[in-house]
Amino acid sequence: MTKVTFYRHNGVFWGFRETGHTGFGTEGDDILCSALSAMTMLLLNTLEIAYKADFDYTIDDKDASVTVTCKSALPGGNADEKVQFAAAGLFEGYYYQLVDLEEEYYEYLDVTVLEK
Repeated sequence: MTKVTFYRHNGVFWGFRETGHTGFGTEGDDILCSALSAMTMLLLNTLEIAYKADFDYTIDDKDASVTVTCKSALPGGNADEKVQFAAAGLFEGYYYQLVDLEEEYYEYLDVTVLEK
């Protein structure tokens, strides 16, 4: 199962941590894992290239984890207002996309929110 914990502060999404393999299919042929990977990379590339946001990420292949935090998504996070709202919106959109997936793949995906 893949567990995704989103970080939210005062209603603003600003990061997440994904851990584990979905187990939906065999390695290299798991469509749910592929979807999560593609969406995560879209988020990272958008933060970096389109928004030039202040963010950090780690990808650990050993324990199958990805952690992304973006101070630019938070008010007072040293980003202009457009970047702040765009970055926060990107995280929130990813959250709702995963919640939709969780409804169908609840045995393979667990999505939670941590107020932090």
